[in-house]
Amino acid sequence: MTGESSRKGPAGSASNAAVRKAFTVLTVGFVSGISLIIGEVALVSLAFSGQLAPYLSQGIGLILFGTAAACVVTGLRSGFAGAAAGPTMATMIALGVIGGSLTATGDELLPTMVAIIVLGSVATAACALLIERFRLANLVRFFPYPVSSGFVAGTGGLACVVALRLMGVRLDAEALASLFDPLVVTNWGVGVAYGLGLYFASRRWPSPLLMPGSFIAGTGLLHFGMARFGVSTQEAQDRGLLFAGISGSDLWPPMALDDAARIDWSAVGPQIPNILVLILVTLLCTALYIGGIELASGRELDWNREFGAVGLGSLAAGLGGAPPGTYVVPTSLRNLMLGAGVKSTSIAVAVVTASPLIFGDVLLTLVPVPLMGGVLLFTGVALIDQWLLKVRKRLPLSDYAIILVIFVTILALGFLEGVAIGMLITILFFVVRLSRVDVVDATFSLREERSHRVRPIPDRAILRAEGSRARGYRLRGYIFFGAGYPLADRLQGSLGEEPKPVCIVLDFKAVSGLDFSTVSAMCRFILAARRAGTRVVMSRAPATLEKELQRNLPPPVFGSVVFAPDDDQALEHCEDVLISSYEPPDDAEGGEPSLLETVGADMERHLDRQVLFEELVGDLRDWLDTREHAEGETLLAAGESNDTLQLITTGRASVFDAAGARSRQLGPGDAVEPRAPVAAPTAAAAVVADEPCMTATLTASALRLLEESDPKLTARLYRYLLNAGARTAD
Repeated sequence: MTGESSRKGPAGSASNAAVRKAFTVLTVGFVSGISLIIGEVALVSLAFSGQLAPYLSQGIGLILFGTAAACVVTGLRSGFAGAAAGPTMATMIALGVIGGSLTATGDELLPTMVAIIVLGSVATAACALLIERFRLANLVRFFPYPVSSGFVAGTGGLACVVALRLMGVRLDAEALASLFDPLVVTNWGVGVAYGLGLYFASRRWPSPLLMPGSFIAGTGLLHFGMARFGVSTQEAQDRGLLFAGISGSDLWPPMALDDAARIDWSAVGPQIPNILVLILVTLLCTALYIGGIELASGRELDWNREFGAVGLGSLAAGLGGAPPGTYVVPTSLRNLMLGAGVKSTSIAVAVVTASPLIFGDVLLTLVPVPLMGGVLLFTGVALIDQWLLKVRKRLPLSDYAIILVIFVTILALGFLEGVAIGMLITILFFVVRLSRVDVVDATFSLREERSHRVRPIPDRAILRAEGSRARGYRLRGYIFFGAGYPLADRLQGSLGEEPKPVCIVLDFKAVSGLDFSTVSAMCRFILAARRAGTRVVMSRAPATLEKELQRNLPPPVFGSVVFAPDDDQALEHCEDVLISSYEPPDDAEGGEPSLLETVGADMERHLDRQVLFEELVGDLRDWLDTREHAEGETLLAAGESNDTLQLITTGRASVFDAAGARSRQLGPGDAVEPRAPVAAPTAAAAVVADEPCMTATLTASALRLLEESDPKLTARLYRYLLNAGARTAD
């Protein structure tokens, strides 16, 4: 018996869990469906007003059908289980603009309006499905954290406002005067107490059965009290305790197929711009709502899939004549918070939403208004607590201020206005913060950095003594107007510093881009440098910058700017400018050593090395071959296995790394590859003649014979090569 019980135990436990889950799904689905009916029906008047007011019941049928269709299709396709969907307030406002400007009249009015709604829904669906097909969701995934957080908090705030209005709390004078009447107090008092009690109880006992159980118990208690005291359903509806009916006429379909012949297509054409606005508004709301759900739920969603889900839902709604739908954030989050985050919840919500289309409004009239308002209040308070109050400790004051502004704006003006203001403030903050980031990564002069060109000793002395007159700036990041103008002012200010610069190098290697304002600022600096007699050299400048400078600078000024492909050539050109501008000090100044006195020791060491090299080459003349190389000829190719020693006797050659940048320059007395005759290494860099030059070469076989016949001369060669390698490393 015990064994049988143990075998049944897990099965029984699983069965009980399934029953509890089904109970939760059905109850939450019922509550969410009723709240959707209430919310969406309230939106119908935004579109079906004015000349469309007589067709309000047909509008109710359309929006309920669209909500039910969107819930089923979007909920089953979405990666967020338990999602609810339907037309948004922004979408209905866009339809209201269309309805107010529609030129169709009489019997043509409703069929024409329905045709426009169908076109808008199908076009919205096509755009959303294209976003999924080509994975373009990242193009609209641009909402910063404060904006998303403010949106979710604003959603909670609106949920609280709707809940209070539902329970009879309004800000107009007439409503305030009767706010404390016994019946009104009972309505909103019970609702507020239920909503706040549910919120605090859910924090203390986070059970998924808490809300559905309390809601059903409260509903049963109210109807028991009505029966006990003889209060009829009509009396309860008149007192605001129960919902009244929606409409006494058929809700859906809004028209027969024969009515399609009465569509005024001439009135549809002028509405194409408004239809495009309808599509854009729905897609923007979709991006915003996906971000809000993702943030509030802590789940990462596939945005492309979610757009596809919205597209299919809008297509299903459009085929029934309904407006395009997208996610309903409060309902979707409430389903998750109440433990009904499964796809079957979306179906349950859709069934309840569609019930007035099939059975009339029987289910709706059973729901107590205070309890429904309490559930909405619970949802709003939970969202405000999580995304307005608790985030304060995690965010800087400026970011939190953005959330507050969005929250207040959404309550006062609406979602789109709140998000638009939030994005504007965020962008302004971004511009200010980015403009404070120094785009100059490093500064240097020719005293600290030189090119790899081998220069005569007097020129090197000039560079050491006068190097501070040639300055460089390494730039970084994206340079826009907020940083471009301060940079140009800084560069222009350096033109008047002492010693006066003869050349300025701007290195754009780490610059990712720049805007036209920065180009304009650069033009201003270049013109000032031209007037000051300072040469401007740009290293690795973007092609767009060079093109824009050519377009906006006078040809002589643009021609004076040097564009170098790398740092080494930029530094070399700057060195040339500095050397050519050097003027020896007057004898009258006295006290300062002359250039000859300054470079005397260096010239002596250089001459000693040249004497040593010439003596060595002379002693090795019987073992060496002489080769001549034209300008641009390759002495050693990268990747080439080389066992021949090459000693440059006249001319110069440059060593280029794999990226094509010059790493050093070789001159008379230098070895192309000091290890060549011994190790026969594979060349890591290419060596190319800068001018006609001659080399003395020693093959590996000749070196072996030299080692056998003249060890002392071989030792002298090795010692020279070791010293040459040490100089190269330095």
